This record gives sequence, structure tokens and C-alpha cells, in this order.
Amino acid sequence: MDILVVGVSDKSCPVAVREQVSVLETELGVIYAQLLDTHTLFESVVLSTCNRTEIYAVVSSLHAGEDYLRSWFEQQAKQADLSKAFYVYHGEEAIAHLMQVTCGLDSMVLGETQILGQVRQAYTAAKTAGSVGALLDNLFRRALQVGKRAQSETTIGQNAVSISYAAVQLVKKIFGNLNGRKVLLIGAGKNGYVTAENLTSNGPLQMWVTNRTFDRAQALAEEFGAQAVAWENIRDVLPHVDIVLSSTAANSFVLSSQQVAGAMQGRVKPMVLIDIAVPRDIDPGVSKLPNIYLYDIDDLRDVVEANLSERQRQVEAVQVMINQAIREFLSWLSEQEVVPIITAVREKGMQIQATVMDSLRHKLPNLDERELRIIQKHTMSIVNQLLRDPVQNMKELAIGSGGVQQVKAFAELFGISAEEVLNKNRELQRLNETKPDMGDLGVADLVRQWSDALRRDGVGPNLGSAAHSILR
Repeated sequence: MDILVVGVSDKSCPVAVREQVSVLETELGVIYAQLLDTHTLFESVVLSTCNRTEIYAVVSSLHAGEDYLRSWFEQQAKQADLSKAFYVYHGEEAIAHLMQVTCGLDSMVLGETQILGQVRQAYTAAKTAGSVGALLDNLFRRALQVGKRAQSETTIGQNAVSISYAAVQLVKKIFGNLNGRKVLLIGAGKNGYVTAENLTSNGPLQMWVTNRTFDRAQALAEEFGAQAVAWENIRDVLPHVDIVLSSTAANSFVLSSQQVAGAMQGRVKPMVLIDIAVPRDIDPGVSKLPNIYLYDIDDLRDVVEANLSERQRQVEAVQVMINQAIREFLSWLSEQEVVPIITAVREKGMQIQATVMDSLRHKLPNLDERELRIIQKHTMSIVNQLLRDPVQNMKELAIGSGGVQQVKAFAELFGISAEEVLNKNRELQRLNETKPDMGDLGVADLVRQWSDALRRDGVGPNLGSAAHSILR
């Protein structure tokens, strides 16, 4: 079993390509049905955002898994050439990639917080579809935990790193908060939309929206509970507002010194104007007027660059958290590789004991039930005692360097074939599916359960061996 991720992102291809393979939430049901129907993928999670589409999968063959996922992407894309857009990671690289994505280290905007919720939604949708098994369930839960730690224990997701967000943070610093403030938003394009979103998420306020095309102003105003104003009526609203944010695509000033001076006549309280347009929307001469505070995009860019530098300084701290989470997951994963070997060795010992008991029944037909029970108990104890020390050391072997290979060598000494181990792994996977609470079953659990069996057999104290009670 191996963990594989195949995907495309803003770092590997332009939006014209990404939109070809983007997956809508309404399409997930059909897609998971396709993925579950193949024998190539044992588990899968589809993560699709505006900046990336990735599929995480558990496969038994990396080559077959990669071929299948590449083919899936190419069918989705139809017209786009994805040959240079793909990235493929497996094993520890795939694990690290997911955790870096979840922490915002792989985002277009370093440290952005939205991706954490998007990964959580993708994981939940995959679980609902029945496409998540023990491996991806454990991996995604750990990735979400480290993502939350990155946001709560570092400042990587704090401070403004976009111009529109920086503009809103600036007016918050000036006024303390935005509750009850009156805002005029000039421009209903993409920047205007993002600015409106940032404004309304910072408290109740009264907002007017204007745009040369009134329908666009009206649509944006309706979405954010604001009031649309016709372009020619800006001068009627201007005297009443505390804040003006302008972000149009005009080739000349949309607010002149004369207009702002007229709005300030007879007014005592100050007005803050923030111009995030290029070319500028507001006449720079406005800054000479009394009680006026004017900021342009260069003022904000200095703030953004300083904040981005601070986020970059936090990357090292986040990476330490990620490395710790990777080590813990790999340790858990190594244990899972040992579990089917332990159970296969244990069952082989039980089969030998059962064969011996059958032979005794035939060769000693005069033994009564009590005598057979005594022999049964003592022959089972012999099996337990022979295996207890090797099995007790398996966990330590598994998590050490090259440990899994040592444990596999141990299995070979007992005549356990790779096919037997694979079959036992499948059996345990089916057990996980029918009993979800056993999804984290590991060596430690088997050790405890076998220890209980040894005590019941009267072999001695808690010796810490494996899996008698759940497998007999």
C-alpha cells in the first residue's frame, strides 16, 4: 500500500487549464462512484479549489495508480494539454504535500486560512461517499490538526497580504472599529467585491455602492446588504460618509479636489479616502484639504510587503509542526504494516496447535473432555510463550529505520508469505469498514489483547504480546 497524489495547481498551470479539471460539489457523487468502482484505488479524496485540483489515493501499485489518475484528469480536461501541468507525489512526499497545502504553505497567498476549511470539506465529502479508509482518514485528521496549530500558534495567517484587505485593516486602525460607520464603495469589479466582503465581515456598517454600470452596483449592493447609487449621484452621498474606498478601471480621476472640498463644507468630522486603483481614482490634491486623510496603493503596498515578510518568517515554525506530524503519521503507518504480519504469525501458531489437538484426539480417543481442555490450554500456552517476546518487539522494530523489512524477515522465518500478509491486510481492512471504531487498531492494541489472553491462559503476568482475543 502507498499514498499517492496527482494534481494541478496555480504553480503548474494557468487558470484556463485549471478550470478544465475543476470539480463542482454537485459532481462529487458521480466522481466518487467512478473512483470506488476501480480496483486501482483503495481510498481517495478529491480536493478542488479555485487554485488546485488534486486527488489523494491509497494504491497497491504506484505505476497503475498514477496512470489511472492521469487518465482521469485528461478525460476531465478534454481540450487542455496537461502533459506539463501534472505533479505527482507518493509516500512521504505526498504526506508532506498535503500538510503544506493544509497549512497554507503551498497557497498563492502564503498562509491563507481559507484552504484549511476547503481541505476539511473535501475530507468530509469523501467520508460521506465511503471513499476514505483507515489510511487517508488518519492522514487527513492529522493534516487538519497541524493546519489548526499553524493558524493558532503562529502568525502565518495574520496581517493583511492583499491590497483590499490591507485597506480595510487601515480604516479599522484609524476608527478603532467599523461599527456604525458610513462607507462609499466606488467600483463594483473584482476588487470592489473583495473589498465589500472584507468590509462587511468586520461589523455592521452602512454602505453605498456606485459604478458606471448601475446594474453591477445594484447586484453587489444586494449581495452585501448595501444601497446602490447612480454614478451621477456620488456628490449627494459623499458629504455623509466617513470612508471612501475606490477601485475602478477609469482612465482619469473619478473624484476631484473640488468634489471632495464641496462635500467637506460645514463638516467637522474627518473623512478617510483610500484609492486602490491604478491609474488613481482620486485627485492627489485632495490630501491638502483639512480633515482629509488620503492613502493610495503605494501606501498600502508597503504594509502588505511588511506583513508578507512576517508570514515568511513564520514558515520555519510551521514546517517544524509539519515535520513532527509527518513523523507521527509514519510511525503509525509502520505499525499498520506490522499488524497483518502479527495476526498472520499468530494464526499460524493457532493452526499448528489446532492440528496437534486433532491428532491427539485421534491417537488418544480415550481422553475425556476435561483432559482435552487441559491439553488445549497448555498447548495454547506453549504457542503464546514462544511468540510473546518476538511479537513484543515488533512495534519497536516497525518504527525504527528499516524496521518493516526486519519484521517481514521475521515473518519469512515463520513461513508467512507476502500473499498471506496481503490477504490478512485485506481482512483487517474489511473489519475496519464493518467496525469503524477499530479504524486505529495498531500494534499496541494487539499487544494489550494478546496480553489479556495470556493472563486468561494462566501463563503469567502482563507480558505484552499480540492478538489472541480478536482473531481466535
